[in-house]
Amino acid sequence: MATLLVRGVDDALVRALKERATVHGRSAEAEHRAILTELLQRPKRRSFAEVLASMPNAGLDEDFVRVEDAGETARVFD
Repeated sequence: MATLLVRGVDDALVRALKERATVHGRSAEAEHRAILTELLQRPKRRSFAEVLASMPNAGLDEDFVRVEDAGETARVFD
């Protein structure tokens, strides 16, 4: 495993790290590792286009009404 040295960290940030570590019952070093792991190994966020592409078909375009301006009202389906 590699060693990571971080210089120039604000004292308030170090205190916050130590407080968070205490809450989680671990050392500041272990908390630092946990934070890095949580943030850097989470799944990659999908783009809006990827989310839309993954949506299942929900009917025909004709099933939906586009309201062009506030003066129009949408059709009500029985």
